[in-house]
Amino acid sequence: MLRFIFLCVLLVNSCTLFAEQLLAQFIDPIDGKVDASNYLSENVYGFLPVPIIITDPALESGLGMVGLFFHESEEDANKRIAALKTSEGATPHFLPPSVSALGGAYTGNDSWFGGAAHLGFFKQGDIRYLGATGYGDVNLNFYGFGDFSFNRPLEINTQAIAVLQNLKFRVADTKLFVGIKQNYTSASLKPTKLPDFGNILPPNWQGPIEEVIKKMLSTDITTSGLGLVFEFDNRDNFFSPNRGYRYSLDITRFDEHFGSDIEYDLYFAEGLNYWQLNDSWRFALKLSAEHANTNTLLPPYALPSIKLRGVPMGRYQGDYVFSTETEINYDINNRWSVSAFTGLGRFGTSLDSIKSGNSQIAKGVGFRYLIARRYGFKMGLDVAFGPEETVWYVQAGTAW
Repeated sequence: MLRFIFLCVLLVNSCTLFAEQLLAQFIDPIDGKVDASNYLSENVYGFLPVPIIITDPALESGLGMVGLFFHESEEDANKRIAALKTSEGATPHFLPPSVSALGGAYTGNDSWFGGAAHLGFFKQGDIRYLGATGYGDVNLNFYGFGDFSFNRPLEINTQAIAVLQNLKFRVADTKLFVGIKQNYTSASLKPTKLPDFGNILPPNWQGPIEEVIKKMLSTDITTSGLGLVFEFDNRDNFFSPNRGYRYSLDITRFDEHFGSDIEYDLYFAEGLNYWQLNDSWRFALKLSAEHANTNTLLPPYALPSIKLRGVPMGRYQGDYVFSTETEINYDINNRWSVSAFTGLGRFGTSLDSIKSGNSQIAKGVGFRYLIARRYGFKMGLDVAFGPEETVWYVQAGTAW
């Protein structure tokens, strides 16, 4: 009996010590606040769980999880720790750690998807690599494209495997990067229920156009492209910037020589601007434009679409898409901040239709918590009020 009691006491003490050591990894020794920096850097299998709460009406809500794994050398970790003790603003100027992600989600309309990604920095950040792959079985409403819209949406089931790779090199000792990218998707598309196209298509679409649409929406298709990447990036933090700029231009050619079933060119330009107004206030502006240069109807997943918080996924598509979004942030203290944002987007089949079309407007509010001070990494929640619905987003890092 004495041996049993001794073993129980020993087990309880061991569990208590383990729990204390584990909890200590989530407390910042400098300010005593909840922080995941030590846990992420000192555990080989340590990861930051990021819940996926899908309220997008296009997917009828859903849940999922992404695990973020931070990879940092002991030398870089020691530099960050020393910098944190002397200056709160010193660590953002160090090389960001590499990050791996693994996750998946399931939604209310029986859609599901999963995938993995890795963001790597090499040679002191002179070489940057992004690779991602995933598989999805997704049901989404297709409303048409540009000026051509259905009388009512058509639900399309897309089963696809996708691979994205991006490799960039720094130009001399500057903030300029040039590189190459690969974009590959192999998909099977079909309507979840074959409708009466006469009730869905406008009268001027029936006939030859109807046959093209039927073929495109019920097909096995591969889109595969190679492209060039040009980027300027002087942001003070890769994950949650406070100041700086990132301007990028991607030009991708989808061609049969690269394994693509259809040929087209895709152009994407984006500008991210962050300004620190004073010790408490920050302002940010995003500008983006996308154009698909094609002589044929692209599958729904390949069409440019408005991407704004509050706008349903794939709801507004066209050969030309423009959008802008602004955000104002207020730092309550060194951990907590709140924000308000608004954005608008336009889409169409031509530049003239963009000018004459209506703007899709969304707005919202959110908050952030500095969950990993060593890396300047913030997490939080945004709620956006769009043209159709209210949408919630769990954000890991910047929303952009």
